[in-house]
Amino acid sequence: MDEFFSADGYAAGADGYDEMLDGDRLIRPHWQPLMAELGRLGPEDLVRHRQEMMKLLRENGVSYNIYGTPEGQHRPWQLDPVPLPIASDEWAAIEAAMVQRAELLNRILADLYGPRELIRQGLLPLELIYSHNGFLRPCDQIRLPGSHQLVVYAADLARGTDGRIRVIGDRTQVPSGMGYALENRATLSRVLPDLFRSNGVYALESFFQHMRDGLSALAPAGSESPHIVVMTPGPFNETFFEHAYLAAYLGYPLVQGDDLVVRDGHVWLKSLGGLQKVDVILRRVDEDYCDPLELRENSRLGVPGLLEVMRRGNVAIANPLGSGVLENPGLMAFLPGIAEYFGQALALPSIATWWCGQHRECDHVLANLSSMVIKPIHRTAGTRPVFGSRLSRVAQESWRERIKAQPALYVGQEEQHFSTVPSLTNQKLEPRHAVLRSFMVATKDGYAVMPGGLTRCAPGSKDLLVTSQAGGSAKDTWVLAPAHAALPLAAYGPEPASAMTDTPLPSRAADNLFWAGRYAERTEGTIRLMRIIIKGLFDQPGRSNLAYAPGMACLLQALTAMTGTYPSFLADNPPAPEPELRALAFDETRPGSLAHSLRSQLQASYAVRDLWSSDTWRIMDELEEQWIVAKRVNSPDLWQAMDLMDQLLISLSAFGGMAMETMTRGKGWLFLNIGRRLERAVLLLSVLRSAFSLQRPAEIESYLINALLDSSDNLIRNPFQHQPPGLEAFIEMLMFDDNNPRSLIYQFERLHEYIAELPAGCGDEHFHLTKQTMEALRRAHANGLLAATPTDTRLQLDTLLGNLSGMTYRISDALTAAYFRHEQSHPLSQAQAV
Repeated sequence: MDEFFSADGYAAGADGYDEMLDGDRLIRPHWQPLMAELGRLGPEDLVRHRQEMMKLLRENGVSYNIYGTPEGQHRPWQLDPVPLPIASDEWAAIEAAMVQRAELLNRILADLYGPRELIRQGLLPLELIYSHNGFLRPCDQIRLPGSHQLVVYAADLARGTDGRIRVIGDRTQVPSGMGYALENRATLSRVLPDLFRSNGVYALESFFQHMRDGLSALAPAGSESPHIVVMTPGPFNETFFEHAYLAAYLGYPLVQGDDLVVRDGHVWLKSLGGLQKVDVILRRVDEDYCDPLELRENSRLGVPGLLEVMRRGNVAIANPLGSGVLENPGLMAFLPGIAEYFGQALALPSIATWWCGQHRECDHVLANLSSMVIKPIHRTAGTRPVFGSRLSRVAQESWRERIKAQPALYVGQEEQHFSTVPSLTNQKLEPRHAVLRSFMVATKDGYAVMPGGLTRCAPGSKDLLVTSQAGGSAKDTWVLAPAHAALPLAAYGPEPASAMTDTPLPSRAADNLFWAGRYAERTEGTIRLMRIIIKGLFDQPGRSNLAYAPGMACLLQALTAMTGTYPSFLADNPPAPEPELRALAFDETRPGSLAHSLRSQLQASYAVRDLWSSDTWRIMDELEEQWIVAKRVNSPDLWQAMDLMDQLLISLSAFGGMAMETMTRGKGWLFLNIGRRLERAVLLLSVLRSAFSLQRPAEIESYLINALLDSSDNLIRNPFQHQPPGLEAFIEMLMFDDNNPRSLIYQFERLHEYIAELPAGCGDEHFHLTKQTMEALRRAHANGLLAATPTDTRLQLDTLLGNLSGMTYRISDALTAAYFRHEQSHPLSQAQAV
């Protein structure tokens, strides 16, 4: 073991507690097998494996969004390759103590929204509870079925300098992190499988089976096969990745507030098959946003009337609305007394806490402000603990005045230097302060504890604050089994459920899949035509062709028509080609541009993150990464744009192929491909109408035919390798050849086929429109469309293409009205009638 892994090369603080080294700077016994394996691996390999892990996390779209940072949305998740092992005997004590704490908080929650005996007995100050914004008065007397009101619970644990583990925070509203813990395990076990083979590490899968069982048990009486959903605020939430990941892993639909509606005393999911009754909601939306009717009236994330359905016992929510009151840090000061009231001694202490709503405690906090951590009793966005030791005298005095003005709203906690763990930074191991979030879920027999959890490390060696919002990294947390244990151990990471399962598809998800398909096709079509135009601009020999200038002008006008970026090249005084093409490629703010279409595709795809397979999502991530790299180039020229377009086209082709091969042929697959076929028809109609509705000299039309064949990258050129087709043959091929996957008739035949498989009961206008479109195409013939009027207008061709274009937009509108309008619910079937 070289210096990289030795105790001498690891600069743990002498005055603190280190998880790996004991007081004599010897490696603790339960760390020794791990460190021996890392020593055999070597520093260079470990650094390389960290890079592999980061690549895998990025490809899987694992992110934690930190608002207001340069990284913006989809900030990559940071995972350290060195795990945190916990000895089996210590974990057994932690597990028992955490179960006791969960049961205690569960009794407090039931009491606060029930008889409130703890307040009557003086064990909890009335002002501490009623001043907290997590105490929701409309939730009074609402109970979940069974004995457990606190369903999912997480506690932040940290070890102090004395070696004792304490609870520094309770998470009871929408505890986050278990999905990241699962992904940490999956990633590390793929990249470093030998570590798991040589260390007995408890697996995590059983915890999530307990979660499934526990949520099913919450369903109202009579629900034989409970319908459970995961409710998310949406793709802009900082932990949206986890919401999508958990929904896929647990096999539940991922829904937003506007996917749900309250009717006849029940909650219903607006799915493609009609209204589906919802029995249990695993919520990831903050409680005060869940019902704009009774809570936060300006919320657009919730479901009006949700609380009333809870009162009637027709839906269960985990965790129940109002459970956020338990996150009040002031409660920690009273937990030992409450535990004694129930005949117990609190096994795992909280960090020393003084609630300033009591005179004696407030005086103590004010007198010792320089050694306190000040926190408000309720968390709000952007607020962080204040370390008194880091305040100037002026700032300390300001805080004293603030506390004196509203003492009941603040607590003081003992400032602790948490234990450190070895983290891989700058190609060596360095100590970082760490916090472990432990997760529990209620079952019929009590609480099941995740064997491990989410360990987070501070970003810098001198940073005391350990939160995901502050940055830093995460660790896989290992609970080591005794040598004699014959229990399921971790070998390889768990996989989420396969994409497009048989769970009901929300209308919103179908809408996003439809537009993901449309934008993917729009992006690809724009790239294909722009590549040919840019090649023509740089093709010096081609400029000698007399048809070059008018042909290029026609192609530029076709690009404007296809992208809808009017007036552009259709203006009376069209712009210079190169700067306008650059804007059409890179201006994200311009609807119809390549950049706008690609960004829209990625946003629509991310909104249904839970429905893609892992491999498909890697392709989506590759698309985004290619675009991010391109945007870093200052003033890219058109030839650089060509390189980007080539890369994007490969990734888009892979996306289409992966979607065909990995998605089950369910409703989601149908809407994705309906979107693609519809958009391909729209693009082809616009190009054909722009290029050939006017009769031009034969050499110009030949130039256009060759250019459009090339834009298809030989997809449809094979029959004409040796002799370019005439216009009649070209039109026949692109409009009427039902064996050509790029022809109009092929698109409408597939549309008719897919639409016929959609759920009935939503109107049939879209079905009849596609049938009429096919019939109109079949009645037409290429040789009858090309006759021109004295003004050189091919009136029949222009009229047919115009009518078909109008019908495609009507098909799109009909689909939207039937399936995607969230303000209207679909008809109830007789089986669903209440």
